[in-house]
Amino acid sequence: MATETLATWSKDLTFSSLPTEVISAATRSFYNWAGCTVGGSAHPATLIARKALSRFSGPPTSRLLGSIDSVDVDAMHAALFNGIASHVHDYDDTHLDTIIHPTGPVASALLAMAESLERPISGEEFITALVAGVEAECKVGLGVWPDHYDVGWHITSSTGSIGAAVAVSKLLGLSATQTAHAIGLAATQVTGLREMFGSHTKSFHPGRAAQNGLLAAILAGEDYTSSTQALEAKRGWANVVSTSNKLDEQIGSLAPSGRWEIVQNAFKPFPCGIVVHPVIDGCVLLHGEMNKAGLSVDRIEEVNVEVHPLVLELTGKTAPRDGLEGKFSVYHGGAIGLLFGKATPAQYEDGVVVGPRVVGVRDRIRAKVNAGFRADECHITVLFEKEGGEHVTIEKHVDHAVGSLERPMTDDQLVEKFVDQCVPVLGRERTDEASRWCWNLERQQDIRQIKTVL
Repeated sequence: MATETLATWSKDLTFSSLPTEVISAATRSFYNWAGCTVGGSAHPATLIARKALSRFSGPPTSRLLGSIDSVDVDAMHAALFNGIASHVHDYDDTHLDTIIHPTGPVASALLAMAESLERPISGEEFITALVAGVEAECKVGLGVWPDHYDVGWHITSSTGSIGAAVAVSKLLGLSATQTAHAIGLAATQVTGLREMFGSHTKSFHPGRAAQNGLLAAILAGEDYTSSTQALEAKRGWANVVSTSNKLDEQIGSLAPSGRWEIVQNAFKPFPCGIVVHPVIDGCVLLHGEMNKAGLSVDRIEEVNVEVHPLVLELTGKTAPRDGLEGKFSVYHGGAIGLLFGKATPAQYEDGVVVGPRVVGVRDRIRAKVNAGFRADECHITVLFEKEGGEHVTIEKHVDHAVGSLERPMTDDQLVEKFVDQCVPVLGRERTDEASRWCWNLERQQDIRQIKTVL
């Protein structure tokens, strides 16, 4: 009954039933997504996809965020391109219990659909649909976590199409039965292999998930049918993509009687795999201490880091060849933290990743697993040889990395991140206007007006 239960829950969800913290979390998630999408709009992965598919676009209805020349395309392609852009810098939000990046697939599909409609969609309607989609993908993700991820599925996209379908179904006012069919149509389009990490295809995953979910809801709205047990059946989604299945338990824990997953959403301070964040955080702090102590990065003999086991599994690339591979290298993350005292998209440009100073520091970093550490914890030891042969050691233990639920990014930090990504694309004045518009999402009377700022 998981599919039908989820569909009915989504259909019955109302804005008035959303707690203040959920509305705030949805607004922050959308705000972060918008900044990341603008920031990724000029990345080669985004531009190649746009160029390759431009001749297949239908009537333009929906905005490609960050397009200086104000480009509109059809809703299907807007969902794909914005989904790619939102994820390409690996700077998006993260549901920490599943490491799903939930807003990319859902918001990319939802905004594309909302802009294509002939009637205005209010901020309250949009937020309600966004929450429905995020809850859906995170609950089904929890239902198959961690086996689904461990076997090699990219869980953001393999659940994202389901979340996008639920969100768009909610926006379109589909019946519970139609929504169940949309869930089935989305589930059968399962997308995303972890093998693709470090390539353009990783960002294609959430884009395709958004497009698949949008397609599913549109078809279901015309009474295109699927199995109404698509998630839970013996040969349905959960049992096919995972060796374990806790789907009934998780769908049974939908809020308000259960837990709201969107409030568990965290935001990245660094544009890379989230498991690298403790090391970057610690190295950034060490950079400041090194400067105060007069210790030069050029005098580092070795750096030893202890990390959670997942860090080396996901980000163990010792010699990344470009920016996308650098996002999956704990060694590059540590090197730029020590060298620059920061990690923004600029530190993940291709030239920086293969630059001799970065490579020189990176090659002195050694990482080993500490099975007792949490995923947001690490310990860093840096050994220096000072002039005259004296050896100095400095250490840093990161108990909870910045961006974790224990040390969440503040609104001011989210604004700084938004501005850093958007100003190079939009200019300062337009960025400030876009920032105000997105923070006021709840009070917008017509989501289609986003075209005036983004």
